[in-house]
Amino acid sequence: MRSLHPLKTISIALLLILGVACTDQESAEQAMVRQAVAIAQADECHLCGMIISNFPGPKGESYNKSSDRVSKFCSTRDLFSFILQPENKRQVKEIYVHDMSKTPWQRPEDEYFIDAREAWYVIGSEKKGAMGQTLGSFGKKADAEVFIDEFGGKLYSFEDISIDVL
Repeated sequence: MRSLHPLKTISIALLLILGVACTDQESAEQAMVRQAVAIAQADECHLCGMIISNFPGPKGESYNKSSDRVSKFCSTRDLFSFILQPENKRQVKEIYVHDMSKTPWQRPEDEYFIDAREAWYVIGSEKKGAMGQTLGSFGKKADAEVFIDEFGGKLYSFEDISIDVL
């Protein structure tokens, strides 16, 4: 059996070490990403204090950069009212909303939370949330358009939503 040249052996060893180091760093970065959590029966809205599960329509959750604690909201309207405040805007790390194309409006199911920054929103529909008018949230633009055909409203991307729009 032929032995490897010492330079090849060192090169292979370095590649293996770099591969493991990169994998460890990717795992650490993935661990930093939090996930949406279930809304418990007694959870209160971070903004208004209402019991979240008592109301229909999409809900929201957010994590800020300096805490592991999730802030939960009774409606997407309250979520946006909070995250768009100047003192909160730069602190927000992750934001989640329900994909209303996959869950019932009256009782959204928590396994259908999606990244709020990737979602499409319908404002001004006849569907109501905890605070009356709310933002219907959808994972796909086509699903939001189907919702608009049935319940009215106007389509917005995450970036289009401002305090003035609310």
